[in-house]
Amino acid sequence: MLDETVSDEDIVQLVKAGDVDAFGDLVVRYEPKMKRYARKFLSNQEDIEDLVQEVFIKAYTNLQSFDTDLRFSPWLYRIAHNSFVNELKKKSRMGFGVFEADLLLPQLAASETADEQAIDHETKEVMEQNLEKLAPKYREILVLHYFEELRYQEISDVLQIPVTTVGVRIMRARVKLKEAIEKMYE
Repeated sequence: MLDETVSDEDIVQLVKAGDVDAFGDLVVRYEPKMKRYARKFLSNQEDIEDLVQEVFIKAYTNLQSFDTDLRFSPWLYRIAHNSFVNELKKKSRMGFGVFEADLLLPQLAASETADEQAIDHETKEVMEQNLEKLAPKYREILVLHYFEELRYQEISDVLQIPVTTVGVRIMRARVKLKEAIEKMYE
């Protein structure tokens, strides 16, 4: 196990140089994030486990083509995004629902005070009630930006859309979420 201060890109360099065991460090770092991201798309835990494993296999298989001058995490999220969307398409052809609202919300970070925890809990409940009202493209962009904490450029890389489109979608998603919440309180 490598020191946590070693960057993802340095680990990739080690793997490319023949230290295949170093890839395990990337798996340890990203497996919980990939599972959380998968839960935004899928509800079956077995499917999530299988797809996350598939994401890491694809990443390892294609690691030699990764440019270590770029950040590793957006590249991995792009692989995950493609895998999860493909699985959704396959399941929707089989008659399963596309999204489950409860799965679209990540765990909120632990707050330092009881008041903040109560506010976070209330915020989560309100979002749970309204996120399902948003189109998938708006849900996903909110999840990537606010919950997965990716920057605009990273989201652009993951979704393969221009950075300006990322900004526009986030703005529109906020407006639509606000409208949905306001409508709920009318």
